[in-house]
Amino acid sequence: MSRKIILLVEDNPDDEILTRMALQENNLLNEIVVAHDGVEALDYLFGRGRYAGRDLSDKPQVVLLDLKLPKLDGLDVLRAIRADDRTKFLPVVILTSSNEEQDLLAGYSSGANSYVRKPVDFHQFTDAVKQLGLYWLLLNEPPPVR
Repeated sequence: MSRKIILLVEDNPDDEILTRMALQENNLLNEIVVAHDGVEALDYLFGRGRYAGRDLSDKPQVVLLDLKLPKLDGLDVLRAIRADDRTKFLPVVILTSSNEEQDLLAGYSSGANSYVRKPVDFHQFTDAVKQLGLYWLLLNEPPPVR
């Protein structure tokens, strides 16, 4: 994997900006691809729609996935990722404001690698994104590319 891409699946423009700022503030200057709904996320991952012809060997290092998305919700996106041999080992972190226990259980049952609640406070949010970036982009050893 030559580039360490982050796929951010987020429909809220404010949360997208905060995530970008938090990564920049912590010198995690990876390429960020943003999908604004669940269908766009799967189109990117599987080279469909506007991403047709994209080099599918250039996979994201991590997917930061919101749960409440238009067109296709985050859990359905996660299930589709896990159901496909090309992406079943792709690290997926649910990054959501939901504090519902059923969402937490459904996320892990569907194959999430991690579940992080978005803090409301900017500094806490920045710190949470920093920790996610450091772990998933620098410390975690991804599975071999197939």
